[in-house]
Amino acid sequence: MSPHRVPCVTATLSSTKARAALRTSARTSGELLLIFLMLAVSLWLLGRMWSIVWPLVIGLLLTTLTWPPMRFLLRRGWPPAIAASVVTVLFLLVAAGIVALIAVPVAAQSGELSDRVIEGVQELRQWAAGPPLNIDDAQINKAFDNAVSRAQDGLGSITGAVVTGVSTVLNGLVTAILALFLMFFFLKDGPRFLPWLARQLPGRLATDVPTVAARGWNTLGSFVRSQAAVGLLDAVLIGLGLWILDVPLVLPLAVLTFVSAFVPIIGALFAGFVAVLIALVSNGLTDALLVLAIIVVVQQLEGNVFQPMIQSRGLGLHAAVILLAVTLGGSLAGIVGSLLAVPVAALIAVAWDYLREQLSEPSEDPGPTAPDTGTPVPS
Repeated sequence: MSPHRVPCVTATLSSTKARAALRTSARTSGELLLIFLMLAVSLWLLGRMWSIVWPLVIGLLLTTLTWPPMRFLLRRGWPPAIAASVVTVLFLLVAAGIVALIAVPVAAQSGELSDRVIEGVQELRQWAAGPPLNIDDAQINKAFDNAVSRAQDGLGSITGAVVTGVSTVLNGLVTAILALFLMFFFLKDGPRFLPWLARQLPGRLATDVPTVAARGWNTLGSFVRSQAAVGLLDAVLIGLGLWILDVPLVLPLAVLTFVSAFVPIIGALFAGFVAVLIALVSNGLTDALLVLAIIVVVQQLEGNVFQPMIQSRGLGLHAAVILLAVTLGGSLAGIVGSLLAVPVAALIAVAWDYLREQLSEPSEDPGPTAPDTGTPVPS
């Protein structure tokens, strides 16, 4: 019996469908180019107005952090201006206390720490002189002389860096003062902002923009408060471990751990590196390894226990997205970019979720029906 032959079917390419596909691709590419051009122009304008935008961003972040006590006072009938003034003064007192906690121990233990650093350098020098490196003093002195010569050659650059540093400090003070004033006005007039914004916008924008702004505000507040809570827990636990091991500068290291918590992933690595380095210089290798173990345990507790409990209604961003956002922000704008990367990514996610809601098709399914009447069953 002969096998059946499968007939060969040849398909011809439709020129009409091909032209339609090319037109659709070209139109989509043009629209994407226009969107990217708009984003580039927006980023350029943002950079040109950064001296205004940066205090505004800091003021918003501080407002989200201080809004709970402000809301508490408003619910008890305090006038907005008086409540905002009290919260602002309390915030300044807390900030001054934190600065004192950092400055006083550093000033008191700086001499001891510098002596330990010198001792550590001497021990490292003795270790390098032995096997397997066998680096003699002449080579070390030559390398030191070369470093001094390079430092002297770059004296002009160092002077310029000092001048730039002074200018940066002054700009930072101006930014801090503007941010505090903006925080006060945001606290005092914040509840009236969205109704005012809705009155200024035409048509559907009067609904869309205030809705996205309200969701973004809630997300930003959730991020700042949850990171503050997680950072406080990390600072307490790591600071307790450093205190038990008698590592110097416990309070500054604990405060650094708290502040670094606002830069997810990268901040924890930086604070842990500093703590291990201080322990290595001051207490030796054994205590440095113990500090490293404490930091690893606390970070595991943070990632697996603290954050899921505290951030149950948090950002909704995957850890990989957070890591990529922090890396991109750091490469684009340094420390500032790392600090703002996660909130910006969360706000973009909020806007995208709202846009997806508006573009999605409404459900036409009336739901389950009763067996006799055919009417929808209330859920």
